[in-house]
Amino acid sequence: MIDTIKGVVEIGIIFVFFYYLLFSLKGTRGAGIFKGLIFILFITFVLIGIALEYLGLHNIPYALREWFLPFLVFVLIIVFQPELRRLLLELGQGRLFGLISTASGGVMANEVITACLNLAQKRQGALIALEKEIGLKPYLEDGVKLDSDVSKELIETIFQPGSALHDGGIIIKDERITAAGCLFPLTEMSDISKDLGTRHRAGIGLSEESDAIVIIVSEETGKISAAIHGQLHPDLDKEK
Repeated sequence: MIDTIKGVVEIGIIFVFFYYLLFSLKGTRGAGIFKGLIFILFITFVLIGIALEYLGLHNIPYALREWFLPFLVFVLIIVFQPELRRLLLELGQGRLFGLISTASGGVMANEVITACLNLAQKRQGALIALEKEIGLKPYLEDGVKLDSDVSKELIETIFQPGSALHDGGIIIKDERITAAGCLFPLTEMSDISKDLGTRHRAGIGLSEESDAIVIIVSEETGKISAAIHGQLHPDLDKEK
């Protein structure tokens, strides 16, 4: 009876581990790699079973245990570095279990929303990052520091076609525009739509590296999207 309970507990722990691992990898390039890895490991252990059962090759399991598994762990750390970093960020922010914090600043939000709606109507692209708990200081270095009040007029001016800051993104921190013309990291996901341009890829990329809310206005379609936790939420209207 005790062995049965232990077995159920062990299976439950393994299930929970893989569930949250797959949940954290959802929508990333690591998801496909992980599935392929599971397939390879399954085949490997089947071959080990055959080797032990029918051929008596006991050196193969020893070599796999002593050499292959440590090497595999090392490779996994390298391959899944972005996903592991994202998982640790989610653990640190308490988001892994669905605890998602919300942005504050009603006046600031209204200014940003109005600016995005105006830019979308005129088919003018925009990339706006709202900093939350994880600082975006590394992305300020290549931008132009402003430290200005958030206003729809300033945002629309920054993203005016021909402006020197038009192609970069702006960072809003503590309800102030901290910098403009900032370069954000492009996402490494391989399964996103090819119709998405550099702005969308940069927005998703920054949301993967931090807990920022990144708003993207497409100059091709005039549609507004938001990247949150590595996921793109397209076709947003004023209410959304």
